[in-house]
Amino acid sequence: MRVLVVEDDEDLRVAVTAELRGSGLDVDTASTIAEADRRLTKTTHQCVVFDRMLPDGDAIDYVQDRRRQGWAVPVLFLTARDTVADRVDGFNHGGDDYLVKPFAMDELAARVLTLVRRAGRGRPSVLRHGDLEVDCARREVTRAGVALTLSSKEFAVLEYLAAHAGQAVSRIELIEHCWDAEADLAPNAVNVVVLRLRRKLRSPELIHTVGGYGYRLGLS
Repeated sequence: MRVLVVEDDEDLRVAVTAELRGSGLDVDTASTIAEADRRLTKTTHQCVVFDRMLPDGDAIDYVQDRRRQGWAVPVLFLTARDTVADRVDGFNHGGDDYLVKPFAMDELAARVLTLVRRAGRGRPSVLRHGDLEVDCARREVTRAGVALTLSSKEFAVLEYLAAHAGQAVSRIELIEHCWDAEADLAPNAVNVVVLRLRRKLRSPELIHTVGGYGYRLGLS
C-alpha cells in the first residue's frame, strides 16, 4: 500500500515518513501542491496526508477540485488550525480525517492505516465520472446516457481505470488486474484494448496517455 505525504516542513516530513514506513507502508513525499499533483498523476496511492498550508496554497482547495473530478483517494489533513469550524471546513472540502498539530506519531499511523484499509474495501457498485457510468454489478456502461457494448476485457480495463479516476495507472497494473496470470499477451495487448475503448467512448476523450507509463481516466 502506497501513501503520499505532502508536508513542507522537512523535519516533520521525514518523521512522518519514517513512522509510516515503520508501519509497513510505502511512502512518497512532496513539499508543494504542484509536486503532489505530479506524483498523484504518475502513481497510484491508497491515501494522501496533506499539510493544509503549503507554499503554493491551501491543500483543501486542491482536494475539493480533485473531488469534483471524481477523485476518491482518502485524504487526511494535518494542520495547526484547531477550531471546530476549521475541522468542519476540512471535511466539507473532501477530507476524510483531520489531525491537529502537534500530534502523536502512532496516532497518525493508526489513522492512515484505517484510511488505507477503508480504501481497500469494496467500492460503489456504480462508478461515475462526468457523463460516464460504469455499473460494476450489472457490467453495463453508459456515456451521456447511451449504452455501450464492451467486450469482457474492455469492461475490465475501463472498470479499473474508473475505479482509479484521476490517477495514473501503469500498463503493468492493468495487466495484473485485468488479465489472467497465465495469459500469453502480445506486447501491445493493453494498447489495443485502450484504443478500442477510446473509439467506443467517443469524444470528448476520457482516457489519456501518461507517457512512458500508462493511462489516466479524466475529463482533461
